[in-house]
Amino acid sequence: MPGLTIVDPCDSVDIQQAVPALAAAPGPSYLRLLRGEVATVLDEYDYRFELGRAARLRDGADVLFISSRLMTMRALDAAERLAHHHVDAAVVHAATVKPLDLDTIARETARDRLIVTLENHSVIGGLGESVASALAFAGTPKPVTPIALPDEFLAIGAFPTLHERYGLSVDRIVTKVLTLL
Repeated sequence: MPGLTIVDPCDSVDIQQAVPALAAAPGPSYLRLLRGEVATVLDEYDYRFELGRAARLRDGADVLFISSRLMTMRALDAAERLAHHHVDAAVVHAATVKPLDLDTIARETARDRLIVTLENHSVIGGLGESVASALAFAGTPKPVTPIALPDEFLAIGAFPTLHERYGLSVDRIVTKVLTLL
């Protein structure tokens, strides 16, 4: 939909700051909310939600995670676990999926490191494709490894079981990154 703003918040901090920003913004918007009890994570990172802006939560030389929603929590956990393997991982939280923060994406992907997108969404039409197309349209195409749900009818079940099955758990993310490096 032209002009639609899509926000995919990570936690309670994101939601609390995104709601008034979306209410004040012109045009239609979609806020993808989390189910159940919502964690608080981003307060540890001096995070401030800005509509249309991605935020680097952690710097790293070997891997760049670009994530949204609850996958930002997983990216932060995976970065901690990868450090035990001497892998330095950066995490960029893209709460605003549309419009995507092209300036931050360009700046963060300019360094030579593995680029991995993480999203609790289909591999088709989501953050991974948006990052890859942004790089291509900017004339700086680079390989992007998406960690997302497959383009198929999915099983039903509890999040932990499904995330393990479809490769979205922290353990599976760490294993994939170590294999790719």
